[in-house]
Amino acid sequence: MQKFIEKISDLNKTINLSQYNNILVVCDKFLLESPVIKLLQSSNINIHFFTDFQANPKYEEVVKGINLFNSKQCELIIAIGGGSSIDVAKCIKAFAKLDSKKNYLEQEIIDDKTNLIAIPTTAGTGSESTHFAVVYYNNKKYSVASNYILPNYVVLDSQFLVSLPLYQKKSTMLDALCQGIESYWSVNSTDESKKYAKEAIKLVLKNYEQYIKQNESVYNDILKAANYSGRAINISKTTAPHAMSYKITSLYGISHGHSVALCLPFVWEYMIHNMNLTIDKRGKEYLNQIFNDLDKLFECQTHEQSVNKFKQILNKIDINCSNIVKEDDLNILTSSVNVERLSNNPVSLNKEETKKIYMKLM
Repeated sequence: MQKFIEKISDLNKTINLSQYNNILVVCDKFLLESPVIKLLQSSNINIHFFTDFQANPKYEEVVKGINLFNSKQCELIIAIGGGSSIDVAKCIKAFAKLDSKKNYLEQEIIDDKTNLIAIPTTAGTGSESTHFAVVYYNNKKYSVASNYILPNYVVLDSQFLVSLPLYQKKSTMLDALCQGIESYWSVNSTDESKKYAKEAIKLVLKNYEQYIKQNESVYNDILKAANYSGRAINISKTTAPHAMSYKITSLYGISHGHSVALCLPFVWEYMIHNMNLTIDKRGKEYLNQIFNDLDKLFECQTHEQSVNKFKQILNKIDINCSNIVKEDDLNILTSSVNVERLSNNPVSLNKEETKKIYMKLM
């Protein structure tokens, strides 16, 4: 069961850091001068920093982190940053006590009782509340999943959002919104995941305009929305828009949340016109009710109006939605889609239809 801390200043009140001799802090280099680092350094603890990783962390980088964790005999891991920092910390926790002579990805994850504290500095992925992480091995994306890597403590302090660049604010917020929507319609959704997803969607729709205007009074609600979206997908997982987004990010260098937001309205549009292809075991009528629920959340009368309102949000926040995909890349994009992610999608989607959706992004 996760425990939540509202302010970074309350961290030591909740967790007596002085009980640890060595702590591994996983963070981006630019955060080394941040107030949270200074707070940690003010305590009488040996802190070892691991910053040697990229935005899409590689297996070899995680191994470096594991070696540092073990060589310094660390007893606690603190992840500070966006999804990548938290993913790296999760992988270090997952693999640190496994056999270093074998590929960690091929071994069963065990509970080594090491506590993990996650301090998100962006409001998007909700990675601080999910039990999976992403790592790249030989240029291939791998998902590491285990209940043992869910962070034990989460610090949700909106002060970290103040210095985020505007584009990052937009794209991470869109990721939270898309995760909420996808989780709500996922074939794996439950009453619990739908409750979290609904809260995420409501909070983003209520606050996105003020957030983009950088009104700090709404930052806490956007941070909560991201966390709710993470808790939702922790149960349901994501669907086709996420599956289709990854190659767009790697090919064209746009952010993850931006990429997902480009795909989502066209997948949504496809599904409302092809409900006869519903693969959710709860049936076509159930899926139609899900779309009705989304209409209410978007304050729209029809499914088509909801899709259009989503597109209008992208226009309102001035995020580039045109001429992203190049015709020469269509086959590369289509073949990149993870079939497992498509199985979470409530409406069957084949390669030809996937290609047509990519064509709409040209």
